[in-house]
Amino acid sequence: MFRSVPKRTLMIRFLMSVSGVCLTGFGVALMKYAAFGIDPFQVLMAGLHAVLPCPFGLLFAAVCGVFTLFALTQDHRMIGVATVITLFLQGYVIDASLFLLNGLFPSHALYVRIPVFVLGFFVLCVSTAVYFTADLGVSPYDSLSLIVTNVWHKGRFSVNRILSDAVCVLTGAVLCWFSGGVSLLFGNVGAGTVLTVCCMGPLVSFFSRRWIRPWYDRLTRVPAVR
Repeated sequence: MFRSVPKRTLMIRFLMSVSGVCLTGFGVALMKYAAFGIDPFQVLMAGLHAVLPCPFGLLFAAVCGVFTLFALTQDHRMIGVATVITLFLQGYVIDASLFLLNGLFPSHALYVRIPVFVLGFFVLCVSTAVYFTADLGVSPYDSLSLIVTNVWHKGRFSVNRILSDAVCVLTGAVLCWFSGGVSLLFGNVGAGTVLTVCCMGPLVSFFSRRWIRPWYDRLTRVPAVR
């Protein structure tokens, strides 16, 4: 599969995958610290964890395993370096970043949380565009909207991402409501969640098309022979 790819290009793609996934974890941590609502997939996981009597780590692995198996049956190219890094490294990046943020800003003042949220959302969108462009696999959840767009050829990615995020939020919100009531629901769903549902798909497409793809093409362009 990679025999025809120059080593330099393959190394650039690998570094983009690693940095993209790790920065995505940092972006998630920034949004968690800001506490304006968690991202759609985490809302789904919070709802499932509220109703299913099993450790969160086991549940997370099981749900990701189901998404991974689905991706393998549709397009095995969705599973790669980024998938493995997401499963085994991203959680530690999130935990370490949260520990650092809580140490640097222990007061959680509103004037700190707002810029942290804006930065986190920006980092989340750009880093997702980075490892999408690297094309060495994606996270199990991200594969869903990509499969609908690129394999099933249904609609645009930005629209499909909005729909998948909305389904996650609605499912997780209903489960949180029935399991823990209003406190659990609004402890996980907020303005940041709504913004992520409505804007992340279009912004990932924008950053990928306008920033990351041109930058990648310049880096991997073969110099002309004189």
